[in-house]
Amino acid sequence: MTASEPFYKKSTLVLLGIILLVYVMHILADILVPIAFSLLLAILLNPLNSRIMRMKVPTVLSILLTLLIAVIILGIILYFLSAQIIQFGEMMPALKLKFTQILTDLQNLLQTKFGISIQKQTQFLKDTASSGKALVGQTVSSVLGVFSLLFLIPVYIFLFLLYKPLILNFLFEVFSTKNTHSVAEILHETKAAIQSYIVGLLIEASIVAVLNSVALLILGVPYAILLGVIGAILNMIPYVGGLIAITLPVLMATVTQDGYSTQLFIIGAYLLIQFIDNNVLVPRIVSSKVKINALISVLAVLLGGALWGVSGMFLSIPLVAVLKIIFDRIEDLKPWGRILGDQIPDSYPGQLSPNTRVPDVPDRMEKYVDAEDRNEKG
Repeated sequence: MTASEPFYKKSTLVLLGIILLVYVMHILADILVPIAFSLLLAILLNPLNSRIMRMKVPTVLSILLTLLIAVIILGIILYFLSAQIIQFGEMMPALKLKFTQILTDLQNLLQTKFGISIQKQTQFLKDTASSGKALVGQTVSSVLGVFSLLFLIPVYIFLFLLYKPLILNFLFEVFSTKNTHSVAEILHETKAAIQSYIVGLLIEASIVAVLNSVALLILGVPYAILLGVIGAILNMIPYVGGLIAITLPVLMATVTQDGYSTQLFIIGAYLLIQFIDNNVLVPRIVSSKVKINALISVLAVLLGGALWGVSGMFLSIPLVAVLKIIFDRIEDLKPWGRILGDQIPDSYPGQLSPNTRVPDVPDRMEKYVDAEDRNEKG
């Protein structure tokens, strides 16, 4: 496609290419999602692996030690949460009974206040349940997908770290020699951006988990630590997860306690934590070198969720950050890199100053007639 091609033709081909790419990414989600998570974690663990290798440890043994340390850290976290997970499982029958009682009271309230019969409510719940079968299937599929990830991701991480020199050599050889410096810059900045983003995200999530757990413990909500950690994990999904995280402790307080004052206090505490997170923790701790503006972040999270579900929400921001790094290094794609960033220009080409007068139709007609007269005389 040459530069002389009309715009509609070029834009149509680009649109078709994007549609084909998105379709392939959707079809191959079960394969691409574990690979994407493994690549991010491999980049995160690469400094530890490099430090172990500098101790004259063989490559394979160094990678195995790196994975062992990561598994031990994850195991310690799960060990501290296991007690509350077991207690939560033991109390499930009592929680179910309490939830049924609340649901019955709600049905009676709807019948008394709004005249909606219990039969209509029951039919509505049946219709909702039948329409939610597909959602249940997707949930079960997601759970099974998590277990498959637990087995596939360590294998992929091992292979990425083992064949890192081979992959880097391919990336340099596939481009011409004159682009070697640009390729090196893109790889270096991509690694730094992903590492700083993930490390900052983990630190932020740890602080939010502590704040959530302390707030729920003060309010007397059962399983406060478990719910606080789950809320912090959900909060890692930008702009969306924080809202979802509030519903879990509110539901738990509704089922286990009488009245609604605790729920209001939970919402107030979580909103305060969200304010601290968005205005203090994220700007200071999540110090990624690539800044993505809020509009693109929200769109990326929603599109990632539509494409790959919850996994796509987690992967969307690092992917957009990598795209911005690449766009900023290619001359023709720099405008796309700027639209992804958060730097708002003071002015833009074609912007009129406040003192500039836009000519009205008679002025433009007069200039046009004068030009035609000059052309005829000439």
